Amino acid sequence: MSETIAAPAPRIGFVSLGCPKNLTDSELILTQLSAEGYQTSKTFEGADLVVVNTCGFIDDAVRESLDTIGEALADNGKVIVTGCLGAKAGKDGGTLVQDVHPSVLAVTGPQATQQVMDAVHRHLPKPHDPFLDLVPGVFGAAGLKLTPRHYAYLKISEGCNHRCTFCIIPSMRGDLVSRPIGEVLKEAQALFEGGVKELLIISQDTSAYGVDVKYRTGFWGGRPVRTRLLELVQALGELAAPHGAWVRLHYVYPYPHVDEIVPLMAEGKVLPYLDVPLQHSHPEVLRRMKRPASGEKNLERIERWRAMCPEIVVRSTFIAGFPGETEEEFQHLLDFMRAARIDRAGCFAYSPVAGAAANQLPGMLPAELREERRARFMAVAEQVSMDKLRERVGATMQVLVDSAPALGRRGGVGRSYADAPEIDGVVQLLPPEKASKTLKVGSFTRARIVGTQGHDLVAVPI
Repeated sequence: MSETIAAPAPRIGFVSLGCPKNLTDSELILTQLSAEGYQTSKTFEGADLVVVNTCGFIDDAVRESLDTIGEALADNGKVIVTGCLGAKAGKDGGTLVQDVHPSVLAVTGPQATQQVMDAVHRHLPKPHDPFLDLVPGVFGAAGLKLTPRHYAYLKISEGCNHRCTFCIIPSMRGDLVSRPIGEVLKEAQALFEGGVKELLIISQDTSAYGVDVKYRTGFWGGRPVRTRLLELVQALGELAAPHGAWVRLHYVYPYPHVDEIVPLMAEGKVLPYLDVPLQHSHPEVLRRMKRPASGEKNLERIERWRAMCPEIVVRSTFIAGFPGETEEEFQHLLDFMRAARIDRAGCFAYSPVAGAAANQLPGMLPAELREERRARFMAVAEQVSMDKLRERVGATMQVLVDSAPALGRRGGVGRSYADAPEIDGVVQLLPPEKASKTLKVGSFTRARIVGTQGHDLVAVPI
């Protein structure tokens, strides 16, 4: 009797560029591919087809995305493009991607899982083995993840209702669309049950969660829960507690109702950490940016948060050299940084982005001046950050272990509650004092802070 040898599953190369929000789009596509029996390849050459999830926010990201598409075409030849760059218009009704790389098989915008799958099906028919139509992995309903197993991003909404003059995200991702709260909590529960020890909450505007649906009541675990940030954070804290897991909030605009969340941080329900994209401090610059808050209120609000929760860590991003920014307005920003004592700050020199309204504002500054102001800002920001780090020397902190060669006997690398992955500092772990003490990736250890090293802390596991 002859045996039927199954054909190998089609292999798809996958590249995800850009921010964590793009990463969660990639995870959705990969989960669907896996559920339909496709395999993924780590190389372009070993794949039957390549999907590139692009970023199109700033010029450097556009160049990186176009270069990556070019590499995939050169090495493989069959490329599908998705993501923010795919939404950028080109000539004659096409897309920018097709103008530069006309041989790509298909182009979609962001959050377009079904359109990507339709393109894959056209050019690489899916396997027909029904036994493969199962989602593998430990996360069940949460699907596949591209992050290390012990932390994961959870996107609670898509799009943004603001029209900041330097930003083109709404033109690519649309207005705010909040995910149903029951769906968000179901994914969170699956992630915690699958071993995630840190859940990072992301969106374009986390504070606005539920605004688009007028905070309507959803259901979770048989009980009503409003689609609102406070109720969401309360529920996430409850889900995290049995697993001893962290919940970290990103992209939180400083609206007044954020004050309601800070007591939950003081109680240990969620991490006392807020990623707040302030962008500037001077009222006139913020007005030209069309930002939703003024600098004076932001300083008062941060002081109020610290009064409610002294342990709170605030990270933010700023823009230096925005069109029309005077030296006085820039000095206002430096004074704000010193007064607010922002724990972690990043800064971009203003970069004209195609399609952004700010390009039409008067007073575009020379590139050299924009870069010089960015450098001056970072000198102040780094001094503030290092001064605050030195205050932690002698303290004992809980550290989530990210790396621990040889079970940590020679030390390792971890993060405290003050450190989000990839954007903040780390805790350099020295060899434990006790020979019996070991470290395991994805677990917590107590550590005594003994020094600082640039943006990082140095600690001894205890």
